[in-house]
Amino acid sequence: MKTFLALTCSLGLVAGSMAAPKKVVMLAGKPSHGPLSHEHNAGIQLLAKCLKQGAAGLVTPVVTLNGWPSDESIFEGADAVVIYSDGGGGHPAVRGDNLLKLGKLMKKDVGFLTIHYAVEPTTNKGNKEFLDWQGGCFETHWSVNPHWTANFSKLPKHPITRGVKPFKANDEWYFHMRFVPGMKGVTPILSDVAPASTMKRGDGAHSGNPHVRKTVAAGAPQHVAWAFERENGGRGFGFTGGHNHLNWGDDDFRKTVLNAIVWVAKAKVPKDGVTSKITEDDLYANLDPKRGQKPRPTSSKKK
Repeated sequence: MKTFLALTCSLGLVAGSMAAPKKVVMLAGKPSHGPLSHEHNAGIQLLAKCLKQGAAGLVTPVVTLNGWPSDESIFEGADAVVIYSDGGGGHPAVRGDNLLKLGKLMKKDVGFLTIHYAVEPTTNKGNKEFLDWQGGCFETHWSVNPHWTANFSKLPKHPITRGVKPFKANDEWYFHMRFVPGMKGVTPILSDVAPASTMKRGDGAHSGNPHVRKTVAAGAPQHVAWAFERENGGRGFGFTGGHNHLNWGDDDFRKTVLNAIVWVAKAKVPKDGVTSKITEDDLYANLDPKRGQKPRPTSSKKK
């Protein structure tokens, strides 16, 4: 009888210690750019599918497409918010009073993660909040958005890099982000020295400025993805890649973001990271209808 009671108590403790999956609200922006670029709707759905494969029981992705959701009850009980969208004045987070709504979530330690153009609010609206929520953001006349091939040959030891191997990717990697003073709470995750070719454009809001030119000339590492731990306990992550949709087919590119989503939601990243397998069919699924969209290559179609 004592053995039975002990076993019952032990099972009860185990059951009580099993945390419920974290709710992750994944917001995709409206159609943007040309074919296979800024595929927000397809990209978010692909990432959600991968989370269901490799992070089942850890997080539950809840997807909303084509901009800010009309039914805002989707945010109730959220443990993290992921946004993959256009930025600047068209950023869904800076429209209306959405920053205030997100701010209420952040005060509850909800995680915040933005992908590609979504790392850029406007300087006057959103810059302060994004610094508070994810430790850094794209700032016009300070940051730049060139296309280049980054080589991530060294990765820091962090839950987000679990199972991620060094990789290269050609993308519109933004860099020279505006970070919190002293980068307090910030951990660079993906960094590389940007080539001089990234500075071939003239100065402009996104193309260049004296500050970034100086760092590139000096060969300073440029951080294009970073993790952030807020003083209140919340977590954030910024990932500047994601312009080229087909890069999601790279296992390490994809795993970096999948791990980060789990991490910002405060679930435990598996020791080998969030594993997922996708096909070319998956990559070409849910693309936005765009002018100039070419048929999928015959060689990659199912026979």
